[in-house]
Amino acid sequence: MVLWFSLSNFFSIKDTVTVSFEAEKIATTAARDLADNVFTAGKTQYLKTVGIFGPNASGKSSIYKALLFCTRLILDSHNNHEGGNFNFVPFKFDGYHEQPSTFAIRFVCGGTEYEYAFSLNQKEIISESLRDFSGGRGAKVFLREEKVGKPKNQIYSFGEGCFVRPFDVAQSTGRSTLFISRAAQMDRELAKKIYQFFLGEFYVGLPLIPNQYAVDLFNRNKKLLLEALRMADSDIVDMEIRKERVTVPALAQDPRFGVQPAMQQKIIPRFLTKHKRNPDIQFDLLTEESEGTVQIFSLLLVLLDVCQNGKTLVADEFDLRLHSAMSDFIINLIHASDKAQFLFTSHNTNLISTKKFRRDQICFTNKKEDGSTEFYSLYDFKDFRENMDAEKGYLQGRFDAVPYPAASVESIKKLFE
Repeated sequence: MVLWFSLSNFFSIKDTVTVSFEAEKIATTAARDLADNVFTAGKTQYLKTVGIFGPNASGKSSIYKALLFCTRLILDSHNNHEGGNFNFVPFKFDGYHEQPSTFAIRFVCGGTEYEYAFSLNQKEIISESLRDFSGGRGAKVFLREEKVGKPKNQIYSFGEGCFVRPFDVAQSTGRSTLFISRAAQMDRELAKKIYQFFLGEFYVGLPLIPNQYAVDLFNRNKKLLLEALRMADSDIVDMEIRKERVTVPALAQDPRFGVQPAMQQKIIPRFLTKHKRNPDIQFDLLTEESEGTVQIFSLLLVLLDVCQNGKTLVADEFDLRLHSAMSDFIINLIHASDKAQFLFTSHNTNLISTKKFRRDQICFTNKKEDGSTEFYSLYDFKDFRENMDAEKGYLQGRFDAVPYPAASVESIKKLFE
């Protein structure tokens, strides 16, 4: 379970942006009618869904891209080689490209509350820390400050008994590698626990089809998946996976050097659908079904896992190519779960509704005059009442996060002139 996360100096994000799943204390009739939108853990209520809305280039995808980069760094940085650059871009104005970027996340893993954070520039890790909040005060698990000095015993400090031979891991951790990633690779139990959270409980993006993860999810949830497709008004009545051997290039051709691609044999899974009209005829999901069908299948594939097991999913423009009724179905799927979490971006203004979401679930991004992303929620507008039309207010520019294109016929005629 994710409590909150924060980001700074990634892409269009300049100053710290914090996305929180902790529910505000809203005691209105409208909030009570949306009781399925929250769940309780301990003495605190948390949101199952948070939607981010705003115009193009306002920073919605910057939040997604930054979060994707940070989670991939946790999972993959033990493979990094010294001397390379990290694959992200800091905020380019006001000298921020010379300042560190930061990531922090508070989450619950195995019944324990942790806060993990790191900072970096495009070439190296600057700091990293993990704290255990099971006692309520944030006990240090480890702290890493690369600027303190060169000896590892000056750079690192560790909580009592948190790791076995922690400095063995520190000695093997270069400036382009996160300690938590290296420690998990070196079989340290607590690090593996944290690593598994980001690998199997906190998903950023949808699974690529086909891959083994998608195959495993399909085999595990085929019956539920078909029923969910039926509820989503699909005429698909059955699906199966067929593995096929194909020949693909092992080396891309480079015309500069005349390198011819070597060919290799590879076994790939194909998802095949059967329809109500004639179940004996099969269709290839990726090449013969609509893009909307592929999108709803990908969403349902991971969301069934998320909903059944109380996991967290982050998706950018999740409703792309989907009818608005399908978007509602996906949201209702999350709200029907016990404690699944879904952070999404969308341009679908039909979702900006206090009949579907609480005010603290509807968030906006807006581009400020300095080119940076501003992030806030509908809850921040104290003069907004829940009996008002939130979608209409958004389109009228009441919450700022809406484009104002000069799109009249006359203005476009002048453009052509």
